Amino acid sequence: MKITFNKLAGTFCTFALAILFVPNSTAQCGGYRNQLPTHTNWHPQFGQARLLQTAIVAEGEDDNVSIVGFWHVKFVSDGISSGIPGGVPKGAEVDAGYSQWHSDGTEIMNSGGRAPNTGDFCLGVWAKIGQRQYKLNHFAAAWDPTKGPAGELIGPAHIQEEVTLAPSGDSFAGSFTINQYDEAGNLLVHLEGKITGTRINVYTPESSVF
Repeated sequence: MKITFNKLAGTFCTFALAILFVPNSTAQCGGYRNQLPTHTNWHPQFGQARLLQTAIVAEGEDDNVSIVGFWHVKFVSDGISSGIPGGVPKGAEVDAGYSQWHSDGTEIMNSGGRAPNTGDFCLGVWAKIGQRQYKLNHFAAAWDPTKGPAGELIGPAHIQEEVTLAPSGDSFAGSFTINQYDEAGNLLVHLEGKITGTRINVYTPESSVF
């Protein structure tokens, strides 16, 4: 069963996916960086002079892969939701789309599960939180096209993701939460589930995105 946001009557926005909905991966630009050594890192030694061993791992040296790139993403419900009549069944695809994670720590998503007039683009920031692990903090603006001649703003959708990149760097998987608010800050919809991403490169055929 596939549930789109159009069917949910614009009650919540996607992360693009993050759509409804992001990470992403959370706020911060550029990922994890270890501090470089300075003169304040040296400690006084008594007796014969000797070298101190230090472990300094520069960004990127702990892995040969990066989240930066172009991704085909899918959001699948784990059956936990509120504010949606009848709920969202476990295993239902709630969104799918295209996401780009940039090297400056920002992210953008084009939701395939939302019509453009309901808000199908959203933006996020991400940080590296562990080895091949990333957190995304993502916001979207949801609209209800059925109200008024030009539609009506529902409010912000907050999408959060925590994902782990595969050792090959060609896919990632993790969890997401979506909270849709109205403009007064009232929580309208809560949704949880699993997100997967497949990297798109210059050789990716169209058959892989269906």
